[in-house]
Parts: sequence; structure tokens; C-alpha cells
Amino acid sequence: QAQLVESGGGLVQAGESLRLSCVASGRAFSNSAMGWFRQAPGKEREFVASINWVGLRANYADFAKGRFTVSRDNGKKSTYLQMNNLKPDDTGTYYCARELGGDWSGRVAAWGQGTQVTVSS
Repeated sequence: QAQLVESGGGLVQAGESLRLSCVASGRAFSNSAMGWFRQAPGKEREFVASINWVGLRANYADFAKGRFTVSRDNGKKSTYLQMNNLKPDDTGTYYCARELGGDWSGRVAAWGQGTQVTVSS
């Protein structure tokens, strides 16, 4: 069964950076768009960024624009989220998600287990 495993979370100070990784198993990765979401305590899960199957089109939530960069390496079945200039409001559990199709439309086929990001002020 296809799985998504995130890593790279941690505790950082405001202004610092983190790079999250998500490694997929199974054969569907290269044909699927990938997304990143996050969930803060007491809040709903929200969209952060997505990237289409060939890595040529990316979309970002407004709060992520200019600070976060999503990328992928189909040869490694991996997607990444580079987060710069982190703020305390970025604290939460970050999840990667695999889209049913090659372009992101929000139809999530699979979720990772999440990686915790904590940003101190």
C-alpha cells in the first residue's frame, strides 16, 4: 500500500528556516500532484502549497508566498517544502498529500502522518 512519510520538522526560532521532506512508496507518485497542508492546535487543517506532477506548476497559500518553496524529485519519489523566515504562526503539524491526478485539484488520495514544526518567538 502506498505510503507518504514526512520528515524535517523541529523546533526553530523565528526567522530561521526548515526543509520538510516527504518520501512516497508505490508507483503513483510520479503521475500525481503533491500538496502540503498544516494544522495548528485547535484549528482546521489548511492548504500550504502544491506542485503538479512534472514540477512545473506550483500554488501557494497567501501566507506562504515569498517564504515557502515547494519542489519535487520524481526520481527519488520525494517532495519538499523549504520554509524560510519562519514565524510563530507557522507552528503546527505539516502533512504531505498525494492528489488523485497530475494537477492539483484538492482530491487527496493519501496523507502522510505529519511532522511537527514549532517556531518560538
